[in-house]
This record gives sequence, structure tokens and C-alpha cells, in this order.
Amino acid sequence: MIKETKKSQSFIIFEPNFLTTISNIKMDFLEILKYVLPSLVVLLCTYIMMTQFFKREREKDILEHEKLKMDFVANNAKITTPIRVAAYERLTLFLERINPENMIVRVIQPGMTALELQRALLLTVRAEYEHNVSQQIYVSTNAWKAIVDTKELITEIINKSAQTVNIDIKASDLGKKIIDVYSSQEKEPIQMAVEVLKSEIAVLF
Repeated sequence: MIKETKKSQSFIIFEPNFLTTISNIKMDFLEILKYVLPSLVVLLCTYIMMTQFFKREREKDILEHEKLKMDFVANNAKITTPIRVAAYERLTLFLERINPENMIVRVIQPGMTALELQRALLLTVRAEYEHNVSQQIYVSTNAWKAIVDTKELITEIINKSAQTVNIDIKASDLGKKIIDVYSSQEKEPIQMAVEVLKSEIAVLF
């Protein structure tokens, strides 16, 4: 408690009890600080150590996740690459089988009319396509588009060629017409599609 004793108008004199109290408070504070400060230091060190520990653990988890991801991709590639290669091979064979020259040789029969040849060729193209349609799962959208576009073009050439001849003429005459129309294309359709497949399969190796 502060007591003011006037000795003069200009000075304030504190009682000894007050100074003792202040001194005791300082001593108590220092005494408390002596025990608290080490605890604070330990707590701070512990916080820093735990923060670093969790940071290392997070980095470790990230690295392990990336490793697992890379291992999965590598293992998946080992399984899917042979399947994808087989798909590209089958689609290349499909293109060769619907090549008008190859197809006509396989399909044409003695005594067959132009109409019969037209129907037989269209059935062959459809059957070959349906047999290989599942391969689109293993190839790119671009590669499959090349396959479909080529199939549609061959079908169109067969039908347009048949429209220009009498349906009762010999099948060989229609066959010749189809080959002539196919050969007159600015770019050989089958070969263009094969080049698309070859360029994509090269990326797998």
C-alpha cells in the first residue's frame, strides 16, 4: 500500500513496506520464471521436433505414394502392352482383309453376278469389322477413327461401283470396277490407316 507523506510540495516518499513488497514480487517472479522457463524451452523444442517429424513423415508418405503409383503403372504396362500390341496387329490384319483386291479374290465365285458379289463383299466387310470391334478398347480414339473411316470408305466404294454397272453382269466386271475406283483415290486408304497404327504402336516401345 502506498502512503504519501508530505515533506514538501515536490516530493513523494514511499514507505519501506511498499518497497519490500515490490522486491518480494520480483523475487517470486524470478523464482517462478526459474521453473517455467525451462518448461517453455522444452515445450518449444518439442514443438519444433514434432513439426519436423510430421513434415518428414508427410514427405515420406508422398514418396511412397509416388513409388506405388510408378510401380502400378509399370506393372500395368507389362500386362497391357502385349494386349495393345496384339490389338494393333489384329487391326492391321483387318485392314488387309478388307482391301478390295484381297477381298474380291477371296469372295468371288464362278458364275457369281455383280449383285451377288456386292452383297458378299458388304457381308465380308461387316463380319470382319464385328469380329474386331472389341479392339477399340486397346487403341487410341484416333486409331479407331482411322479404322472406322476406312471401313466406311470401302463400303461406299463397293456400293457406288455397283450403282454404275448392270446387276446381272459378271461379278468379275464389278470386281474390276471396284478396284479401279479404289485405286483412283488420291491417297491409298488402307495404307493411310496402317500408317496411323504404325505411328502409334511405335510409341509403346
